[in-house]
Amino acid sequence: MTRMRLLLPLVAGLLLVPAAACAKAAGDQPGDTGSTGSYAADAAVIQATYVGGFVPAEHNVTRLPLVAVYGDGRVITEGPQIAIYPGPALPNVLVQKISPKDVDKLVKKALDAGVGTATDFGQPPIADAPSTKFRVLSASGEKVTEVYALGEADGNGLTEAQVKARQKLKKLLDDLTNLKATLGEDAVGKEEPFRPAALAAVARPWQADASGVGPQPDVAWPGPQLPGKPIGQLDMGCVTVTGDALTATLKAAEKANAITPWTSGGKKWLISFRPLLPDEAGCDDLA
Repeated sequence: MTRMRLLLPLVAGLLLVPAAACAKAAGDQPGDTGSTGSYAADAAVIQATYVGGFVPAEHNVTRLPLVAVYGDGRVITEGPQIAIYPGPALPNVLVQKISPKDVDKLVKKALDAGVGTATDFGQPPIADAPSTKFRVLSASGEKVTEVYALGEADGNGLTEAQVKARQKLKKLLDDLTNLKATLGEDAVGKEEPFRPAALAAVARPWQADASGVGPQPDVAWPGPQLPGKPIGQLDMGCVTVTGDALTATLKAAEKANAITPWTSGGKKWLISFRPLLPDEAGCDDLA
């Protein structure tokens, strides 16, 4: 494999997702004080995710949240990936633990920052940036806020009030993605590899890689027949892998890479893997 200083470049077949004209908000109910006080272990209490932007179609489908906090205190993030090309087949998904009390603290922080309110965050004049979507499960239901170009906007084309509203959400995102600084070193458990109970495999017809790294060896696909259930109008499908097939797939993927040709049904496929999170059951749960 050829080492690269930069991340994998964009490939042909990019998908441009139109930006929302303004932030989306749901569940705006005055007087919400935050936590329900009791969450199911697998309930997604807080999530922050990038949505859209100018990225490959398969990336939009398999994108992981920036951070996901669950009812039992599990916090799931995507860790750093080795800077080589081709990259590993599997994403580096990590999990650590916080207390239920600290889950409640984060819910309050999110609501105080404006998640779920009908705030005008503006529309900065920036092309092809992703939106940042926040979801919070509170005492009065799920709150959702989506803001375009949250990290890219520099204030150009925005009012002072819009800039201040965005700064609150930027601070929230910083707090959620640096929990040791937010909650204290001793409040956050050690990062460990996340072991999924199921895996989504998003398959598209194989094409030879144009980077010049040379052909990669074929690997027999050990899971359900590809390509699986079609994804919208895209030339790709998805299968959910569980049980013994999951064990075999994870083992095979450890020796594969991001451009490995997987063989199934007499054809070759490129596969993007997406470990399913505790609140997800299958391909239908992907964005």
